[in-house]
Amino acid sequence: METLSNLESFVRSAESASFSAAARRLALTPAAVSRNVAQLERNLGVRLFQRSTRGLTLTEAGERFLATVGAGLDTIQGAIADLSSKAGQPAGVLKLNAAHLFGCQYLLPLMPAFLERYPAVQPDWHFDNRQVDLIREGFDAAVGGGFELRPGLVARELARVHIVAVATPEFMRGRRAPASPGELRDIECVVQRSVFSGRIVQRTLRHTSGKTELCEQQARMTVNDPDAMLNSVLMHMGIGLIAMPHAVSHLESGALVRVLPGWHEDAGAISLYFTSQKLLPAKTRAFVDFVTEQFRARKLAQRFLAT
Repeated sequence: METLSNLESFVRSAESASFSAAARRLALTPAAVSRNVAQLERNLGVRLFQRSTRGLTLTEAGERFLATVGAGLDTIQGAIADLSSKAGQPAGVLKLNAAHLFGCQYLLPLMPAFLERYPAVQPDWHFDNRQVDLIREGFDAAVGGGFELRPGLVARELARVHIVAVATPEFMRGRRAPASPGELRDIECVVQRSVFSGRIVQRTLRHTSGKTELCEQQARMTVNDPDAMLNSVLMHMGIGLIAMPHAVSHLESGALVRVLPGWHEDAGAISLYFTSQKLLPAKTRAFVDFVTEQFRARKLAQRFLAT
């Protein structure tokens, strides 16, 4: 009979294609995970992985074995996690990721109340504007948009992301406001370059009437970071197409105004990403439930809508 640790080492290594990533998730050393998998292969009499400098690839036998044991392991681990969460308070280091501006503005302010409720949890925040690989990099949870939902990863939607055209009142003073997205070509704009493709991000806005139109922007300045884009717009350098979570507080204070009222782009969802719910440790479950509860209580999803 195989031990649970051998089976778990195999399944987590298969999910991440890496002994090192599996080790981080299991709180073991890569050598220990490799030994567990090797022992499993010896006991079964088959090779489960092809090993190379690039990582791990499942053999045909490994693919069949993963399909057979993966769901069963999740069920066992889910039962263990459920008992553990009910037996004690959430505790331990909670490794989290979020985009810098969004995380600092909306997630950090939640932490005093979270830590008061769960004093044994220690959040370890990583703020950057990239999409992390939760399993490979050992994150417990991340907040963002557009993450690839690989096996073992789930998402809980928090809000929709609407993009709107904004500028400062000072910048617009004495200028004729554009009547449609196409007229942005006639006025200075701060535009964003994609960090992935290196190209200027193209936006197509939708009117409340249902009409859509491509934005044709005249670049006064180009940046590759959404935080820099917002700051440039706030410094009166042009019109910017900004996500509502970044713009809403400045719209409410009057520091920014909508340039094309009635027009916006739906850029997808802001979601909480975490590993399979059946395997959630108590600390991660507590964070997921707390953030979801606070977004609902503070009506953040409604505030982020362009309408």
